[in-house]
Amino acid sequence: MRQVVLDTETTGIDPQDGHRIIEIGCVEMEERQLTGRHYHVYINPDREVEEEAIEVHGITNEFLADKPRFADIAQEFFEFIQGSDLVIHNAPFDVGFIDHEFQWLGKDWRVADHCKITDSLVIARDKHPGQRNSLDALCKRYGVDNSNRELHGALLDSEILADVYLLMTGGQTALSLDASQDGAGGASGIQRLSPERRPLRVVRASQEEMAAHDEFLDVVGQASGEALWHRLEHE
Repeated sequence: MRQVVLDTETTGIDPQDGHRIIEIGCVEMEERQLTGRHYHVYINPDREVEEEAIEVHGITNEFLADKPRFADIAQEFFEFIQGSDLVIHNAPFDVGFIDHEFQWLGKDWRVADHCKITDSLVIARDKHPGQRNSLDALCKRYGVDNSNRELHGALLDSEILADVYLLMTGGQTALSLDASQDGAGGASGIQRLSPERRPLRVVRASQEEMAAHDEFLDVVGQASGEALWHRLEHE
């Protein structure tokens, strides 16, 4: 199962008003494991970035002036996400912008026709109804460190979202019970010990330790009745 966790940054909030994508960040997962592959690009939108948007993501018009246009990266971006399960926080926003960019280029590439779309915001609202479910709120709830995140950024947000999504949907991986893996699965499977391993050393309690243990059980018995351990020893 190939999943791509995706985030975008834009010039404003509505593509119908002519706003454009200025950054795309994606990280790839296979079988709920981060693969290390990612896709990241800044894009010249051929229009001004709104001040309110700059306050959120910090990406300025001057910074974007020499960046490629969406037309320059559309094919490689489409190939990276094609056929994947896209994990997006508030998916209608990002998918709406991506579809609009493709339409401007005359491409018949609706994201939903080529990818499965998983909205992590919908998952969060189902799991935590009535609570704040922004990415920052979920980081706090699930103990994901986002302390270096002073501004939003598409690649950083997609990496953080990948961690949150894995925790929110039950952890990193399912256990593998295939005996042929012989422990090679690492964190994604059961670690099997080699039959050639040396036997573990058995450390037995000393007489002094046993006496101290009996004294402690006597104290417990006086407070709450006969200790279960004493009863087992005498059966």
